[in-house]
Amino acid sequence: MKFLRWLLIPFSLIYALVTAIRNWCYDRGIFKSTGFDMPLIVVGNLDVGGAGKSPMTEYLIRLLKGNYKIATLSRGYGRITKGFLLASGESKASDIGDEPAQFKHKFPDLDVAVCEKRVDGVEQLKDDHDVIILDDAYQHRALEPGMSILLFDYSRVNEPHFLLPAGNLREPFGGRKRADVIIISKCPASLTDLEQGRVIKRIKPYPHQSLFFTTINYLPAQTLYGAPVTNAIDDQTTVFLLTGIANPKPLLSHLKKQTPLVVHHNYPDHHSFSLKNISKLADEFSACASQKKVIITTEKDAQRLGEQDLLAMVKKLPILVLPIGISFLNNGQQQFDELVQTYVRQY
Repeated sequence: MKFLRWLLIPFSLIYALVTAIRNWCYDRGIFKSTGFDMPLIVVGNLDVGGAGKSPMTEYLIRLLKGNYKIATLSRGYGRITKGFLLASGESKASDIGDEPAQFKHKFPDLDVAVCEKRVDGVEQLKDDHDVIILDDAYQHRALEPGMSILLFDYSRVNEPHFLLPAGNLREPFGGRKRADVIIISKCPASLTDLEQGRVIKRIKPYPHQSLFFTTINYLPAQTLYGAPVTNAIDDQTTVFLLTGIANPKPLLSHLKKQTPLVVHHNYPDHHSFSLKNISKLADEFSACASQKKVIITTEKDAQRLGEQDLLAMVKKLPILVLPIGISFLNNGQQQFDELVQTYVRQY
């Protein structure tokens, strides 16, 4: 597969040229970029796949929601609807996308909106909110944010800076210059100063940028309906792991530290689970002779299990959700919080 991707480098060069010209046109004002007189915080990444944007967005929600009226705005990837839509308590992943559905599920009082055109979405939200957090909008140059937070997955920092389709970058690596804050996410909790120095040398932050290291913080398991579960896994438990996320490796590694008995049902990012998928999982789970067994999935995947055609089968299975949060290394949390709060207070 890696060899085949090398063959795609000519197409990556074409893609790089197109994206570079597009960014140049925005930088020079040839293409219009709209700004707003209110705090707009963009969370994004340069490459495709999961760098931890959703946990970072949730962190910002928790940081700010006590003092400000907040809304989140996403594209709503994978939804069957179009245009601007404000989520309700009954909204499903097929209506608004799995990540917005996750935000609404976890923060019922939060205004969660989706819109392909972020400028139109902000226009709809701005009069009733103090802060808008835009999830996965770093490449949406038609909107001019006040603060851009750019995430890099630690496990992919040393990969070649190739653009799609040979590599994983959505735009040239130089696009990181637009960020105000850079986050190296999913780091080992024991990351050494030496390794942090190597990462900084690889990323090469600009003088105007603040850089932080974060690690995944796995929280206690809970049911699909949010009820906490204690002692869900021990070294005798067979775990059936169901994922449709970009990078399940950290979660798989976390579970294997608790039990060697992990059966992984792995699907592509944002995969719409079918009855066939769930039937296969149910059959394997039923056939397993282990005295203690459980099904684990992620918060994002859980949203796609709530579709009407799956509910009858899903309710029969002991599916648990493993929420995640983030923790800052190097005691960086206070500095990060102050950066964000100072920016918001300016308005």
